[in-house]
Amino acid sequence: MVACAGALVPAHATAQSFAVPAELWDRPRSAATVMAQPAIRQAVAAWLAQPAARVVIRHGPGQESQLQAEEIRTWLTALALESEGLTLRGDLKGSEPLLLEVLRD
Repeated sequence: MVACAGALVPAHATAQSFAVPAELWDRPRSAATVMAQPAIRQAVAAWLAQPAARVVIRHGPGQESQLQAEEIRTWLTALALESEGLTLRGDLKGSEPLLLEVLRD
């Protein structure tokens, strides 16, 4: 086990990270607009390629960032992923974009 962004993960785990652009929050969202985002589409594809993978939604401090992460979790659950495989982690700095991290053992 090694420490990875505040959590212990197996030393052999690999991760892919996908940054969600801030522009997603500038307009109303629907399933089509959420899945049209390359970062979200790529994260879902990475998860579908390995269903045992986990998805960590990393966000910055503050209520707005946490609400965005929770909204992404809700969309991902509605569109493709099982909620048990989704985790929120508020460990990013305020200026960093929300990240979807797909972790595989």
